[in-house]
Amino acid sequence: MNAEKKMAEHNPFPGENNTGHVWDENLRELNNNPPSWWMIGFWASVIWWVGYGVLYPMWPMGQQPTKGILGWTQIGEYKDGLKEVDAVRAQHEQKIKSLDAAAVLADPGLRQYAQARGKVLFGDYCAACHGSGGQGNPGYPVLADDDWLYGGGIAKISETITLGRQGAMPAHVGTLTEQEIDQLAHMVVNLSQGKKADEPALALYRSKGCVACHGPNGDGVLATLPDGTVMTVGAANLLDGIWRFQPGGFESAKRTIANGVNQVGQPNTREAVMPAFGQTGKLSPDQIKILAAYVHQLGGGK
Repeated sequence: MNAEKKMAEHNPFPGENNTGHVWDENLRELNNNPPSWWMIGFWASVIWWVGYGVLYPMWPMGQQPTKGILGWTQIGEYKDGLKEVDAVRAQHEQKIKSLDAAAVLADPGLRQYAQARGKVLFGDYCAACHGSGGQGNPGYPVLADDDWLYGGGIAKISETITLGRQGAMPAHVGTLTEQEIDQLAHMVVNLSQGKKADEPALALYRSKGCVACHGPNGDGVLATLPDGTVMTVGAANLLDGIWRFQPGGFESAKRTIANGVNQVGQPNTREAVMPAFGQTGKLSPDQIKILAAYVHQLGGGK
């Protein structure tokens, strides 16, 4: 006699629909059918699963699944969504083609559109260097303040994006003594802290040609035109506390003075290069207008 038959003959709950498996005197395994609602749900899910496989791509067939009678694909849905987005953009993009960046910024509707569209362009092409919000990454300028090396007007920003920028400062390690480099570095630090430079340092600043780029006042301004346009070659403003190359301070100033910026053959030279997004074709003229308007509003360009 096998074990199951023996258990069935000694079932302490005769007449009950159980399997005869009893544990701990009263714990048993019943042999009831599932509830009707559960069976309905089960077969409905099976029917749905089969129907889905007929309508949509699902069944594996070698390297590709079956296409489904609806012909739906993810890439198709993506393209349909893209067409909807392009249709919404078209009315704004058409206007932008006939305007310059300043006119885009002056139109409230286009400015709002440029800020939304420009955020995407900024994330794709600018955020890696300038930070997602224009806060700047180590070694790259901050765009979220009002300190602009080449000018923060909308026209200048467009020019910068289109043509790129490449800083240039001579290495003075061979033309200045170590004492003179220290003297100028101390002057730069004092100016950044709002202090006046002493006369010997100013005389050295003028005689060594620093004034040609940083201006007579050290603010990087060479001249201001009657219409308010500031003429600059992109030299740093020495009067504020903003340091182009971090961490700033005496040693940082000393290194820049000694080794210059973008100087070939100087291993410790500073590197300051921005790509030309217009000349290289990475951005279209319309994209540059939009991006310039977005960057302008980040720091309240002037």
